[in-house]
Amino acid sequence: MTTRLPRTGQGTEAPAKRTSPLRVALASFIGTTVEYYDFFIYGTAAALVFPTLFFPDASPLMGVLLSFATFGVGFLARPIGGIVFGHYGDRLGRKRMLVISLVGMGSATIMMGLLPSYAQIGVAAPILLTLLRLAQGFAVGGEWGGATLMAVEHAPTARKGFYGSFAQMGAPAGTATATMAFLAVSQLPDAQFLSWGWRLPFLFSGVLIVVGLVIRLSLSESPDFAAVRAKNAVVKVPAAEAWRSHRREILLVAGTFLSQGVFSYICMAYLVSYGTSVAGIDRTSTLLGVFVAGIVAVVLYPVFGSLSDRLGRKTMYLTGAIAMAVTIWPAFKLIETGDRWLFMAALVMVFGVAMAPAAGVTGSLFSMVFRSDVRYSGVSIGYTLSQLIGSAFAPTIATALYAYSGSSSPVVAYLVLASLVSIICVIKLPGGWGRQGAREQLVRDDVLNGR
Repeated sequence: MTTRLPRTGQGTEAPAKRTSPLRVALASFIGTTVEYYDFFIYGTAAALVFPTLFFPDASPLMGVLLSFATFGVGFLARPIGGIVFGHYGDRLGRKRMLVISLVGMGSATIMMGLLPSYAQIGVAAPILLTLLRLAQGFAVGGEWGGATLMAVEHAPTARKGFYGSFAQMGAPAGTATATMAFLAVSQLPDAQFLSWGWRLPFLFSGVLIVVGLVIRLSLSESPDFAAVRAKNAVVKVPAAEAWRSHRREILLVAGTFLSQGVFSYICMAYLVSYGTSVAGIDRTSTLLGVFVAGIVAVVLYPVFGSLSDRLGRKTMYLTGAIAMAVTIWPAFKLIETGDRWLFMAALVMVFGVAMAPAAGVTGSLFSMVFRSDVRYSGVSIGYTLSQLIGSAFAPTIATALYAYSGSSSPVVAYLVLASLVSIICVIKLPGGWGRQGAREQLVRDDVLNGR
């Protein structure tokens, strides 16, 4: 049985103070860009720096595997962060949790930039690195859900797909920004890059935190959460209620997002390592390829988000899941030529274009599956669960598959399998197809919440 809390009246937003949908969407975009910049510079460093500095006694292959493993442990904390931030986000509000997640993520990132290497403090270095990665994972576990809900819940009914895409745009934008930061310092001589140059992108996070905080503190609370609180409908244990009433939806959200999460981290982390160590492409070109693909994605996400308002969110997501499965094999073939321009074309084809129909509608599709009183918990648990079972060790799995077989074919098969899981799950996700399906999803939410 759902337990409701008595109305406290604290933090109730006056209607006059409600922030415009565009301003909230832009704030969500900038905030998630900052958060994912922090999270993704670790992936780039894991491919280029950490094997040498934190695992020097391991073989080159084992160093990469161990480095990607520490990259993966950050995902272990994400479901916990999703539950904790979702719990308080559904009880105290979305805005407050977004401020806390931003500060937590940024603090961990800055400390990484100050961390001594294995040569300076021995085994304590990789241990501290892993602990800070866990802190990053915990903070980002509550970021995506809150930022997405702020954008979607402020948006008018007919434009939820468009505005909901802005928070999702922060992932490729953060990737592009992180990549440019590493691209700048990678121009240093190797000795300087490994000594202090790699630290600068981590320390730059301090500037981005201040920008993100100024923006987020200026927003009004989500109108959907304000309505829940006004009706004395705040749930006492939102995560438990979300699991009780939306268990099937949570699992389907996790499965639907699987391919997108796996492909993202393969493109952002593994292919950087694969391009340099296997295909023989220089480090600058691989980073530039990720940057260009990220920019293309930022441009296309709102396009497909807007299309979903007319053609349906499930339609768009299914299109993206199929496109990812179809393009990954030719992408590897282009990379294996060793040509830097073809490497860039491969990343643009997969990360920039093929993923865009799915990624552009992720926020609006997933948000509308859950009731507003448990929505933060529902989307966060489903999203972070998918990250744990799919994204967390995708670079490690890909590295191991290639090392075992000496071929990219098993890696391609692994990615196609992830796409097939997403195709099945999005078909089973609640809601119809086309524009009518998008409307039905919104009407269903209105009915469940008595609007």
